[in-house]
Amino acid sequence: MTLIGWTQIILFCAVVVALTPLLGAYLTRVFDGRIALLRPVETGLYRLAGVDPQREQHWLSYTVAMLLFHVAGFALLYGLLRLQSLLPFNPAEQGAVAPDLALNTVISFLTNTNWQNYGGESALSYLTQMLGLTVQNFLSAATGMVLAVALIRGFARASAKTIGNFWVDVTRCTLYVLLPISIVFTIFLVWQGMPQTLGPYVDAATVEGGKQTIALGPVASQVAIKMLGTNGGGFFNANAAHPFENPTALSNFVQMLSIFVLGAALTNVFGRMVGDQRQGWAILAAMGVLFIAGVAVCYWAEAHGTEAMRALGLAGGNMEGKETRFGIAASALFAVVTTAASCGAVNAMHDSFTALGGMIPLINMELGEIVIGGVGAGLYGMLLFVVITIFLAGLMVGRTPEYVGKKIEAREVKMAMLAILILPLVMLGFTAIAVVVPSAVASMGNAGPHGYSEVLYAFTSQAANNGSAFGGLSGNTPFYNLTGAIAMFLGRFWMIVPAMAIAGSLAAKRSVAATAGTFPTTGPLFVGLLVGTILIVGGLTFFPALAVGPIAEHLSMLQGVAY
Repeated sequence: MTLIGWTQIILFCAVVVALTPLLGAYLTRVFDGRIALLRPVETGLYRLAGVDPQREQHWLSYTVAMLLFHVAGFALLYGLLRLQSLLPFNPAEQGAVAPDLALNTVISFLTNTNWQNYGGESALSYLTQMLGLTVQNFLSAATGMVLAVALIRGFARASAKTIGNFWVDVTRCTLYVLLPISIVFTIFLVWQGMPQTLGPYVDAATVEGGKQTIALGPVASQVAIKMLGTNGGGFFNANAAHPFENPTALSNFVQMLSIFVLGAALTNVFGRMVGDQRQGWAILAAMGVLFIAGVAVCYWAEAHGTEAMRALGLAGGNMEGKETRFGIAASALFAVVTTAASCGAVNAMHDSFTALGGMIPLINMELGEIVIGGVGAGLYGMLLFVVITIFLAGLMVGRTPEYVGKKIEAREVKMAMLAILILPLVMLGFTAIAVVVPSAVASMGNAGPHGYSEVLYAFTSQAANNGSAFGGLSGNTPFYNLTGAIAMFLGRFWMIVPAMAIAGSLAAKRSVAATAGTFPTTGPLFVGLLVGTILIVGGLTFFPALAVGPIAEHLSMLQGVAY
């Protein structure tokens, strides 16, 4: 570890914290309807869709509207993938995507996972990338944000039957937040050297006299929203490790910032909407503790290297699978950022990390990516843990738990547990099946605990709607395409529906005034209890799986055994 490396990490954290209240104030105004710059466009879209912007929805109507929205998105994207050979803007003449791979890809982008069992430049046309994937990057990100805002309204409102209007929220989020930031971000990326063209692929002569086909395309516009919306689906198979998708150290730093800024800002939105910004800062502090701990362990493990390297007389850290233009610190930071959020973009191959270095991204996802998290998904995931934490605090002091003026009762706790338990059920359940099915075992690129970790990482990533992978696993098979699609679907929507039920339940309750017996939720004690609850739940659930995977691999490495 070096001073320069830690300076990068500290600078990154400082910029995120500085942007949080600024962007949080703007987002609050957007979702309160106080930004009217594009009001004529907004009104025109409502008229075209037959939406009454003044009519709010019950939590169930809000949720059903969201689900119908995704059904329409499914039909559009699946059609594009299956028919792309017949459609324009296909200079590389890409064929139709196979049915099982198309299903996996559609569910992947609808759920903000962007798991990719295909190579972008070798499987998809420009039209599919733009009209299919890029559009879903916007809409899935907007969906996550508005669901978080709907849950915030549940905490903020009293004796209310509604939590907002899904169609209005999605429209405002797209028009006033995602589109304008993405446009500016795209221009920045083009300036940094990222391609943005509809021209065909280019053939170049190599120094050996051969021919190399260089893939191009509308890359910058997709990368901008892939990062900002914590989607992560790369235009190229190598994702952000590809020089056309991440050209410079500056583009790398700004891309990491873009992954975190909206998720962090939503904690400030929570504080503003409930009338106490300290509540938002407390949630961000809990996220920050988990994030810093993860970065420290991952950076240390990669900088420390392995016993096998030292036995060969190789000094320095583990550079396998990393870009020399980024180095160990920026690669470790990127890995933790992308898995602390539900992004999944990578600028290094996680499969090549040390056992402990690769375990940190895995743990981030197993905790539900509540460490900042995806846009919206991180906040409503963290608020589910807040409900459990407040319930435990109430048990300890012997009174009905309260949070921001709302009593947390049996219904909210049951819904929170239902949402939280789906992740380990899917992650561990599908992993257990995959390691005994012969066709699934055949896809493992390594034996022993590392091969097991590849499978565990795959289903963890998909259930957590992340999308990053241990690249040693060959995932484009009927088994992994179908089981992965189910994992992504359950990981997204099984958590959303209970969260919206909590929003409706809390919105209908009256606010209660704080008393001397009310547990304070803005100080270090609450932050510590929240972090402890998350770690205990995660540890009890996932430690056995980690013990036979990355932990066993690390212990083997110390004995000179590699996999």
